[in-house]
Amino acid sequence: MRPAAALAERLGLAVRDLELLQQALIHSSYLHEHRDLAVGHNERLEFLGDSVVNLAISNALYRRHPDDDEGVLSARRASIVSTAGLARLAGRLSLGEYLLLGEGESQRGGRRRPALLAAAFEAVVGALYLDLGYEAAGGFVVALASPELTAHRPLGSLKSPKSRLQEFTQRLSGERPQYHLVDAVGPDHDKIFRVEVAVSGRVIGVGEGHSRRVAETAAAARAIEALRESPGDLAAQAQGAPELVAFEPGQGDDEAGETEWEPFAEPEDRTAKPWIEFDFELPSDAGGDVPPGSGSEAGRGETRWS
Repeated sequence: MRPAAALAERLGLAVRDLELLQQALIHSSYLHEHRDLAVGHNERLEFLGDSVVNLAISNALYRRHPDDDEGVLSARRASIVSTAGLARLAGRLSLGEYLLLGEGESQRGGRRRPALLAAAFEAVVGALYLDLGYEAAGGFVVALASPELTAHRPLGSLKSPKSRLQEFTQRLSGERPQYHLVDAVGPDHDKIFRVEVAVSGRVIGVGEGHSRRVAETAAAARAIEALRESPGDLAAQAQGAPELVAFEPGQGDDEAGETEWEPFAEPEDRTAKPWIEFDFELPSDAGGDVPPGSGSEAGRGETRWS
């Protein structure tokens, strides 16, 4: 089974143009190595899908959060349509499994790279828009992002750990956190970076990750945890330093979770459960945004193709 057919089956959508969906899965590195097998890569579809995603998320947030002002709505949208947010949505589809990558990109861990996953997700949405129309493509996006759309999280928690830490330290002492690469070990395609973050020369957090940016985000998150547990450091909040909202696992700038997704499953109690990233069920009452042709019959688990 070709990647496009396997993905369409997983999505549970009545995809008509499998060639278009196939193109959405083709990375430029694959086209460079297989010019005779691919008609084009997914970057034009990514451009189109970006607009569809932004409109769908903006419309859903506007309707679901009537008491939020423009600033809060913008922060909510940014947390969803950022590279990390879109990569998280791609992870719920295990989209990395279906991508066609060049050998080098694949060996470098491209199937887990947030920027690549986010771009591919937008390309898939662009293909669905051209094939099925805005109602179906937008409804698909809204249903997949339902946990983020319905979450009532404080504004501070919508920002990345690095942004929160910088705001806090600048208000506290006027200094910005400094990130230092401590170590980078392992083969090029699977290297682990270790980063320290310091303020006023004092190391307050250490993090690791498969890229320097992910490691910096992890270090900032650890620093936030340390500052929250230290009453002496937090005492200056009384002079106007912003509150350090607790860091939520999986909320980093560049982290993408790989989670199973079963379309439009009914939650036990949609309002009683807090938002837990990478572990959720999609509601069937998506407020009319659920695309036609979708259903819960799509299989779960890994899909393979030949």
